Amino acid sequence: MTAVTVPVRPAKDAGLRPLSWRRMAWVSWRHHRVALGGVAVLLGALAAWLWTAGLQLHHAYAAAAACHPSSSAACQNLINAFQATNVILKGGFILQALPALIGAFVGAPMLAREIETGTFRYAWTQGFGRRRWTVAKLVLVGVAVAAIAGAFSVLVSWYYQPYLASGNGAVYSSPSPLSPGLFDLRGVAFAAWTLAAFAIGALAGLLIRRVVPAIVATLAAYTGLALLAGNVLRQHYLTPLVAKGSNLPGAAWITSEWWTKAGEFAFGGRPPVQLFRQLCPSSFNAGPDGGIGISGSFSPTTCLVEHGYTQWSDYQPASHFWSFQWIEGGWLLALSVLLIAVTVWLVRRRVA
Repeated sequence: MTAVTVPVRPAKDAGLRPLSWRRMAWVSWRHHRVALGGVAVLLGALAAWLWTAGLQLHHAYAAAAACHPSSSAACQNLINAFQATNVILKGGFILQALPALIGAFVGAPMLAREIETGTFRYAWTQGFGRRRWTVAKLVLVGVAVAAIAGAFSVLVSWYYQPYLASGNGAVYSSPSPLSPGLFDLRGVAFAAWTLAAFAIGALAGLLIRRVVPAIVATLAAYTGLALLAGNVLRQHYLTPLVAKGSNLPGAAWITSEWWTKAGEFAFGGRPPVQLFRQLCPSSFNAGPDGGIGISGSFSPTTCLVEHGYTQWSDYQPASHFWSFQWIEGGWLLALSVLLIAVTVWLVRRRVA
């Protein structure tokens, strides 16, 4: 029997031991240190900017809050200066894209690049195995990006403290900490959304097997999930409270409004323009673009109340913030684990 025809002994008979998880973690770190370094540099640069801008914002708020009486011209100037500080970040929406970008440019290429170039076949011959190889990559990098995002969210929470402060309504009309744009940037939600975006990207990369289309699919899928959570799911985490008229606590998140008359439902949402013109024609007239032009100091709410209408509101109080955080963080973590598990299962079953 020649050397060419000698059968190869199975690996299990050769006494070879698979690489340890510690060694696999080191290899994964070496492989993805550039991507993790990019995330750290990006969030680090934003953190430095937030810190500098936040100091300016906190100083402006402290000066406005300490000024008395608030109705004086000097205090009004300080209040206007605070409200004009860093307007671009006031609503928080500019930072909403960070988890999606991390998922698209870190999660999506992780498996898609290996499959697109064919290097995954070489990796599986180095004592890893496809399952262990996939788990080591996803778990290490996923935990790392979630940890970096969690640290960044602490600074974001500090930055937005003046905007969310409810103790001095004369300085600023405080938004609700539950309001879209701010809620998922603070607490555990930001880290959970970042991890979910990473898991979405990893699964998209495996299914599509090409980097650029996987990036596009990740951005689209994340955007859809974020809109679903912010506009539909979040307001139902806990049963909303009901308030009559303007008896709403400070920083409440109003989820719906409706009006009744004589105890019966009249209409929901914003009152129709024609109704004001019928009830109070001397105070309201047709404005530009179909809006309402108001003459005098007669408010739309006063007009409706004087004609027997009662306003009602469903709202979530600011005290529900941490309950909402843990609920949203919990289902996002469960979704991330599920997506990673599906990715690992598909690697074992489908990739060849």
